[in-house]
Amino acid sequence: MTVSLQRTAVPVGALVVVAALALSACGAAPDNASTTADGKSAATATSAEDFGGMDALVKAAKEEGTLHAMALPRDWANYGALIDGFEKKYGIKVEVENPDGSSQDEINAVTSRKGQDRAPDVLDLGSSFALSAAQQGLLAPYKVQAFGDIPEGQKDAQGRWYNDYGGYISIGCDAKRVKQCPKTFADLLKPQYKGQVALNGNPTKSGSAFGGVYAAALASGGSFDDIQPGLDFFAKLKKNGNYTPVESTPATVEKGETPISIDWDYLNAGYAEEFKSKGVDWQVSVPSDGKFSQYYSQAVNKDAPHPAAARLWEEYLYSAEGQNLWLKGYARPALMTAMEKAGTLDKTAAAKLPEVAGTPSFPTEAQQNKAKTVLGQGWAKAVSG
Repeated sequence: MTVSLQRTAVPVGALVVVAALALSACGAAPDNASTTADGKSAATATSAEDFGGMDALVKAAKEEGTLHAMALPRDWANYGALIDGFEKKYGIKVEVENPDGSSQDEINAVTSRKGQDRAPDVLDLGSSFALSAAQQGLLAPYKVQAFGDIPEGQKDAQGRWYNDYGGYISIGCDAKRVKQCPKTFADLLKPQYKGQVALNGNPTKSGSAFGGVYAAALASGGSFDDIQPGLDFFAKLKKNGNYTPVESTPATVEKGETPISIDWDYLNAGYAEEFKSKGVDWQVSVPSDGKFSQYYSQAVNKDAPHPAAARLWEEYLYSAEGQNLWLKGYARPALMTAMEKAGTLDKTAAAKLPEVAGTPSFPTEAQQNKAKTVLGQGWAKAVSG
């Protein structure tokens, strides 16, 4: 989620800084946290049914009273509305630390704060980072009630992670500062865009920036198996002076520091709506020469200090209410197809999504791991100097 995205910026409303997580004293989370009278522990529950049902899960989560999270900006895919909705529905306080942190920051916090009450309970990770966290044994197997409706290939068989929302890499452009907005990756190499093209973070740490390099690879003769052309593209963009190392955020967009931003379409679409009242004409296009789509993934920290609240949070996100709130943030929820069939999809919100033709395809776990290795070895060199 950089996020800082890294996760940063979506939808609706003025930018609000999420309350920083108070750093409480370090202390091991009790092993018997949220244990029912008959000995069922939320920390090991693999489903709501396994814990005794939703009523029991809600009761235990309310007793915990708090959910710790990271890297969830209020203006990212409508997370502000999701956080408010969860707090109102269950009376559980959601504390968000480092809202503009990255997927890697989340993983680092899980490993460095194991056994501490300030460890994150839940994670919202770029797909490749979710795979990595699962491989490291950091995630708890938990299947939400809607698990069966999540498409195959978009979830871990054990329930350690599952896709939540996604979109397409797009090019956002401040039409009042840029005479002719670029529509393709090929356009970005043109000399008139000197010092104007930005990513939303570092692709070795940020899911959106990782997607941006992958999309550039597809536009430059690469494939899911070969991200190197994407690195070469950004090296060329840096060499000709068009690439700026300034991380694109709502603030840099508004100030004109990043007039062209390669980012998820739901973030760029959020900019467009958010900045209308501020005089920014933010145009969004999905480049036809580098069509790359990807989802973020949800997961529960295996050592979550608030295990019941963590699992209830996931149930809320995969309810029709939660999924439609992501949709209102211009993101495509994982249960979109199932909800459309069930008649629970917000059709008005769906109609506002950026138009994209064709059926999206996704890189496999092996392909993403390979791409991360290539990026780790070559990104700094590609954009240095």
